[in-house]
Amino acid sequence: MAAANANVCSSGGRLPGLRRTLATSWDCFLGSSSFSSSTLSRYCNFSLKLHGRKSVASRKLVIRAARTESKSTSIGFRAPYFELTEPLTGTVWKLEDFESYPALLVMFICNHCPFVIHLKKDIVKLSNFYMKKGLAVVAISSNSVITHPQDGPDFMAEEARLFNYPFPYLYDESQDVARAFGAVCTPEFFLFKKDGRRPFELVYQGQFDDSRPSNNLRVTGRDLSQAIDRVLSGQPGLSVQKPSLGCSIKWHPETKM
Repeated sequence: MAAANANVCSSGGRLPGLRRTLATSWDCFLGSSSFSSSTLSRYCNFSLKLHGRKSVASRKLVIRAARTESKSTSIGFRAPYFELTEPLTGTVWKLEDFESYPALLVMFICNHCPFVIHLKKDIVKLSNFYMKKGLAVVAISSNSVITHPQDGPDFMAEEARLFNYPFPYLYDESQDVARAFGAVCTPEFFLFKKDGRRPFELVYQGQFDDSRPSNNLRVTGRDLSQAIDRVLSGQPGLSVQKPSLGCSIKWHPETKM
C-alpha cells in the first residue's frame, strides 16, 4: 500500500522534471511490451506537448496519489448503473446495453499508469479471446484531467486506436461511476455474472495475475482467466481472490482557500 504523495506513476500536481517523466514512461514501455519506434515517438510527443503547458495553477492544488491495492467488495454486489461516453466514437454506453450477455467484465484503467501499461497488450488479448466466448467487456477511465491531462478523452481515443481496443473505453468525468463501484486503483477488475433476468452480480474482484512492472514475472492473466472460465461455465467463483495493485485513481484535487 502506500506512502502519501509517493506515487510511482504520478505525473501531475507536483510535476517531476520532464527528463525524469519521459525516462520513466520510456522504461515502462520497453519493460512491458515491444513497440515500434513510431509508437514510442508518438507517445513521447504527447508527453512533450503536455508537460510544455503552464503548471502555475497546479501549484495551488492538493494532490493525493499513491500506489494502491484494490479494496474488497462483497461477492454478490450488484453492478451499479452507468451511462458514459466513449471518446473514440462519441457513443454513449449504459449498463443495460450488456443485459443480453452472461457475464460482464468492467475494468478501471487509464493511459499513463505503469501498472496498466505493463498489462495493456495482454488485456487486449484476453478480451479478444473471451469476447468470442460470450463475455462482455468495458473499460473506464476516471482519472482527473486537472492533474493528469494525458488521461483525458482525446488521449483515450488515441489509446483505443493505437492498441485496437475491442471493448468500449469510457470516460467517467464526474468520477461518480468509480465511486459507485468502489474502484480505487488502475488497473482494477470487476467480473459480474448474470442469471436470466437477475441483475449483474459480482463474482470476482481481483488481480490480472502476479506480474508487476518490476518483479520480472511473465504476464499470463492467470487469475482473471480462471475467474472468467468459471463464470462462463456456470461454476462457483474463485474462493481465493488476490487484490489488484496499481496506481491510485487520480481524484479531482482539492483547492486551497
